[in-house]
Amino acid sequence: MMVTIGIYMRRWQRKLRRWAVEPRVHAVLQGAVLLLAGFCGSAAGLGNHPQPVILGLLCAKTGVPAVLIAVGSYAGYGLFWGTQAVQGWLWTTLGLATALLLRPRLREKTVLLVAAVAGVIVAAGGLALQYYQGNSLPIPAYLLQIAMAAGSGAVFCVATTRREPVADWLVYGLGVLCLAQIMPLPYVGLGFLAAGMIGVYAPFPAVALAGLALDLAQITPVPITAVLCLAYFVRLIPGISPVFRHLAPGAVYMLVMWVCGVWDLMPLPGLAVGAVAAAMLPRQTTIPQRRGETGAAQVQLELAAAVLQQMEQLLSDTEEAPIDEQALIVRAADRACGNCTCRRSCREDPRQISPALLHRPLGNGSDLPVGCRKQGRLLSEMRRSQEQLRAIRADRDRQREYRAAVEQQYRFLGDYLQEVSDSLAQRREPAKPWYRPEIAASASGKNQTNGDRCLWFAGVGCRYYVLLCDGMGTGADAARDARKAADMLRRLLTAGYPASYALRSINSLCALQGQAGAVTLDLAELRLDTGKATLYKWGAAPSYVIAHGEPIKIGTATPPPGLSVTDGREIVERLSLRRGETLVLLSDGAGGEESLHRVWLDADEPAGSLADKILRSNRLPGADDATVAVVRLHHTAS
Repeated sequence: MMVTIGIYMRRWQRKLRRWAVEPRVHAVLQGAVLLLAGFCGSAAGLGNHPQPVILGLLCAKTGVPAVLIAVGSYAGYGLFWGTQAVQGWLWTTLGLATALLLRPRLREKTVLLVAAVAGVIVAAGGLALQYYQGNSLPIPAYLLQIAMAAGSGAVFCVATTRREPVADWLVYGLGVLCLAQIMPLPYVGLGFLAAGMIGVYAPFPAVALAGLALDLAQITPVPITAVLCLAYFVRLIPGISPVFRHLAPGAVYMLVMWVCGVWDLMPLPGLAVGAVAAAMLPRQTTIPQRRGETGAAQVQLELAAAVLQQMEQLLSDTEEAPIDEQALIVRAADRACGNCTCRRSCREDPRQISPALLHRPLGNGSDLPVGCRKQGRLLSEMRRSQEQLRAIRADRDRQREYRAAVEQQYRFLGDYLQEVSDSLAQRREPAKPWYRPEIAASASGKNQTNGDRCLWFAGVGCRYYVLLCDGMGTGADAARDARKAADMLRRLLTAGYPASYALRSINSLCALQGQAGAVTLDLAELRLDTGKATLYKWGAAPSYVIAHGEPIKIGTATPPPGLSVTDGREIVERLSLRRGETLVLLSDGAGGEESLHRVWLDADEPAGSLADKILRSNRLPGADDATVAVVRLHHTAS
């Protein structure tokens, strides 16, 4: 009997582990949290006036998360604010439009822009409601709403993009302000519940801000800021029992009521229950400090990242000197008129010709001065100046490409060093791989040397990479280009460089070396902890996912890397391989969907055998180098 119970326990443990890494479960939970955040954030109010806290969170998000927050806030404003809900709906609509239109990169780099946009939305919305509905909102309350929108936008933008203790403390305060008005049961307010947890869990600045939020909400005449601050100081008493630490908020509240002579028992249950519930959270009573060698490394990495970001900013702010087109006109006139026998008696001065003439076809010289007796000589020199101008402009364009590539690398390196610094402070248990990869490749070349190169290797953490690099053409030159690009990309990825940064670095390298279209890149990033995969394609042939014996096309034909430093972008496709799906990567010479339809696609067939069958089914053997890579994931528990 005990053996049977143990077997059932282990089965349930395996199920829970699978659920814990199931992407759909994560997605559902994240969606529920975002909806709840939008719903609760719409309840924020001061002085019987709604506050646009949720607008700041909306402007800091984008895509589907922003839509879910907006849906929750629509419902919340309608439930909590009655006739004033129109104002909240207007904020949410404009905030959602901003979240969907504002680029994430711009949001991360210009926090003040997000704050300004949120403030403008509230200001414009208030004026519109005043004009169309005669909204009689006092000016101080109107200014407070604008300040709250701008402040919350900056706070949430910083909190969602990087680790800043001050931003985290302010988020605690804003969260308590949003929950202060919500009371699902008598004598159980969510704001007091959260304040009780913060009082025994969070650092002192967060505790003070949570108390201040409740005092500003004016729910009780008892000064909650004093209650929470005194409860925090009780935690600092040496040798105090954990039981007394969790009972401190309720006891201190009773003491403050007695001292102030104001009796209001409504906040007491929430404070007490929240303080007791905080016992289930990991203890965090002080401000996180950097210590020892790890802290020194963090500081050095952050300083290096800041220097690189500053270098990028200096390069981007550098202004180009304008081209002196008038000097080209003067030089052409000097060359044309210097040896002219009519220069003394000529009444025309070619030096006064407009530089605009250099930007249009000269034809037979009808735009030149009519009185010039040697128009053929002048026309020839003007055409020569046009060629010089085109050469100067081409050289300027090339310099811009060089500078854009350097700026790009400075930005990539700065962001990468900042991510490494942040990861040092996150003392989390490393993710456990729940899947193992099965990868096989089959290739045939038109010549003795195959111009395709296929690699698979482990990255940082639970990342695993499969790379198919196709050198354009065939023979030794194509093989050399593919090998150089693939080896450089592998070094970047194994060092922890993000895949998008690594691919764009290869694009910049190809552009600067004048090797546009020398290679195509097909990179699959596998997550062995979740079973998800991300496919990056840059000029590569379409790939296919085989599910239930049917191939599904992934990706479309795109220009190869190296055409431009700034304009080129890879195609990113996200897919799942956790249910036994098979990913097939094909080079240009391996055929396409017709090759897959000509073979029996069996999910249980070994990857190597399937790759050989697909390669042999190609009806144009030897026309080009051909490579087929087959990728599968298998659950480690099976």
